[in-house]
Amino acid sequence: MDTPPSQAERIDGSAVRIGALVPLTRPGWAEAGRHLLAGLELAARHVNDDGGIAGRPLELLVRDTAADPGKAEAAVEELAGLGVAAVAGEYHSVVARAAATRADALGLPFLCSSAVLDALTEQPAKTVARLAPAQSHGWRIYADFLLGAGHRRVAVATEPSLYWASGTRILREHLTPRGGTLAELDMRALTPAAACDELAAQGATALLLLVGTPEPAVPIVRAVRRDPRLAGLLIGAPAGQPEFAGWAAALGGDGAAIPFLRYLPERLTPLGARVETALREQLAETPSFVAFEGYDTITVLAGVLRSHGADRARIADAWPHMDVEGTRGPIRFSDVPGINVRQWAWPPVQVADRDPGHPGRFRILHTG
Repeated sequence: MDTPPSQAERIDGSAVRIGALVPLTRPGWAEAGRHLLAGLELAARHVNDDGGIAGRPLELLVRDTAADPGKAEAAVEELAGLGVAAVAGEYHSVVARAAATRADALGLPFLCSSAVLDALTEQPAKTVARLAPAQSHGWRIYADFLLGAGHRRVAVATEPSLYWASGTRILREHLTPRGGTLAELDMRALTPAAACDELAAQGATALLLLVGTPEPAVPIVRAVRRDPRLAGLLIGAPAGQPEFAGWAAALGGDGAAIPFLRYLPERLTPLGARVETALREQLAETPSFVAFEGYDTITVLAGVLRSHGADRARIADAWPHMDVEGTRGPIRFSDVPGINVRQWAWPPVQVADRDPGHPGRFRILHTG
């Protein structure tokens, strides 16, 4: 049976189009967006070098979400009208949630690259699939790392956000039954110096940064590092801020030994090793796990398009049947209890930090 012509094919008779949602300007985390886009674009080039989609070129239509849910919704609407076969990408969880909800309402497949919020949609959404692990999975692994390192009195420096609130809840629910405590420091009300006073008074042994970067995360790190009362305090950043070169540039040695989550295996697949070399050349720096998420996103979508065609309904139906070799291992989607979208269960998860002796080098502290 011939594959029905996709909406993208009907637009120009040649290209198969995928919409790409990426935060490229502030207040979005533009550095993460740059890595995500690098992975998306590199994979698209590789797909086209390998013959495209049944001889048709794959084309990315990139839209900047700037960490704005409204912009993401508008971009999904626009891209749907342009006839893209699917939408991909996004880094910020709250933005991805808005994009996923709108895409599902339009019957437009959405493969989310990087957002981890468990409730990516309120209702089951069979058109939506996700590569990144759910926050409850990754952050429990991080909590296990803290407990294994002997940290029972944990504080979080936090700001109002559905994402940060969700992370705080996951940590508390995992730490408390195991003898841990978790105290919240509201950084709307506290200066970094005042936060140091609170930490000293509470006797916390670990402080987790559940705040934006560079403000107020960077000033908090500097204040803690310079406070002799907190010399033994572990600073952590489960959301992954220290992964990026901007963190090291802003903090130098102060940014080392701050454990964070990243979604990489100890060894990349042979494909991943080749992609790492190409990404390093493209970015002129070490590629983050976000770049690999971007590459894997397009790799999966190309596999779907080649095997099931570019019809939107057929793409959505294909999620549970895909088995694609990605840069970080075989990618398969399944239904996970409590997760309303098709989920890769699970990508590899590491707790890593920057080596204090060599801040450009990462150490793997824990895997899950």
